[in-house]
Amino acid sequence: MSTGQSMSSHGMNALPVTVPRVMVLWCSDWPITAASQAHRLAADAPIALITKGLVFASSAAARAEGVKRGQRQREAQARSPGLVVLDYDPDLDNRAFEPVIAGLEQLTLGVQVLRPGMCALKARGVSRYYGGEKAAALALAGRMDELSAENRVRAGIADGIFTAEQAAHRTGQQRVRIVPAGESAAFLAPLDVGVLQAEIVTLLRRLGIRTLGEFAALAADDVFTRFGSAGGRLHALASGRDSWPVTPRTPPADLDVEVVFEPALDRVDQVAFAVRASADRFIEALTAARLVCTAIRVELESDSDRDGLSERVWLHPRSFTPAEVVDRVRWQLQSSAVIDAGLSAGIIRVRIAPEAVDAIGHHETGLWGSGPDERIHHGLSRVQSMLGHEAVLVPSVGGGRTLADRQHLVAWGDRALVTRRPSEPWPGQVPSPLPGTVFSPRRAVHVFAANGESITVDARGRVSAPPARFAAGRTMLAITAWAGPWPLDERWWSADARRAYRFQAVDSSGCGWLLVLDDAGWWAEARYD
Repeated sequence: MSTGQSMSSHGMNALPVTVPRVMVLWCSDWPITAASQAHRLAADAPIALITKGLVFASSAAARAEGVKRGQRQREAQARSPGLVVLDYDPDLDNRAFEPVIAGLEQLTLGVQVLRPGMCALKARGVSRYYGGEKAAALALAGRMDELSAENRVRAGIADGIFTAEQAAHRTGQQRVRIVPAGESAAFLAPLDVGVLQAEIVTLLRRLGIRTLGEFAALAADDVFTRFGSAGGRLHALASGRDSWPVTPRTPPADLDVEVVFEPALDRVDQVAFAVRASADRFIEALTAARLVCTAIRVELESDSDRDGLSERVWLHPRSFTPAEVVDRVRWQLQSSAVIDAGLSAGIIRVRIAPEAVDAIGHHETGLWGSGPDERIHHGLSRVQSMLGHEAVLVPSVGGGRTLADRQHLVAWGDRALVTRRPSEPWPGQVPSPLPGTVFSPRRAVHVFAANGESITVDARGRVSAPPARFAAGRTMLAITAWAGPWPLDERWWSADARRAYRFQAVDSSGCGWLLVLDDAGWWAEARYD
């Protein structure tokens, strides 16, 4: 096997690391391919996938008309009047790529999915079987063409995943680009630093570093000192020292269990009792495979044409036990059942499938036990089992401008569905440190000037008079310090536009308050405990 040698990015006494030959197979424009197949669009149709009002990906026909990634939707439609606009669905990419990987694994094992449309594998075994690296790459690329119904698969072979991926992107008129062993640094040197796709790229460009070769020329110790371990890792990649191994996926075993009822059962307790033995077998099979299940899919099929198939994915904060699997089946049944009268339709089939699994070693109890977290988990799970799925709620933090918008309560074990990401910019949100107590609902208050008049704010954000005190219920509190107002404008273009002003105030006892003035009056939104 041809290999290159790699040194760690920090430290002179580091041991050499063997870099294996890696083959990367890339289906260009995979999001477009998956979307066109799902919506049955012509291969030459101008297509644009949109996310957050911007073009995420575009087809070759759309690019020929000037549609580019990052354009606004209106600009893209102006450039291509016949543009087919679709919402980008990352789950669709994954679902469509799964059959391609499964078909590729019929030819060779050890495939690692880098992202939908791109996979990697060690080049040694397949190159020996097919009589060379290029022959192996052409054979596997041709197979992926058949599976994806496209003729766009490209292959790159090099020392390490990163270099092989860059080679796959730069095949030119050929389908395969091979970087000889030991020549990764020379191949990467002229490439733009933007291929690193990291936050430090902007800083590197400001420093006058435009190419990977210029970045690699910097001293490794200096890069590590300035940018930390993450920067040292990127410096190693730019230098052609990619020591990350290929981590092949393990094809999942068929661990599904299914129970068929003849005749159909029409009571929740009957179905729950009938699936107990299957739940035991389900968990035992996972344990035998050294796995635990952190998410299950429950399918309930009824004998009613109207109700049909009920399907839901249930999550778990740790891993499922047989009793907890039965609980999820029961909760799903109860969502469509009348407790006194039984189910609205008879159940003829129950199927339980693992949706997400993890190595059992990651969930083993420690040598001295797992402490209070384990007791809390069992206690909450027990309460949830007795009172129902929505009986135990836990908080999660989302994005938003107001404190109320950022609070979410989800059922214990479920993953929070965050539609507003906290990491996104939210102009007008309260900066850190955040208040310790957020009132739900917020409390009505009255804010007065020293002469007893109510405080108002005009359209320019000017306060009518300095706030001197405020009343919360029957309690009057003196204001010793205050700051603001900070305007908050939301959806100014819409009929439900909202405009408010925030103040921070400190009362005579030293307690801080977050006060808000909007069209409905003054409110105490939170308290700084």
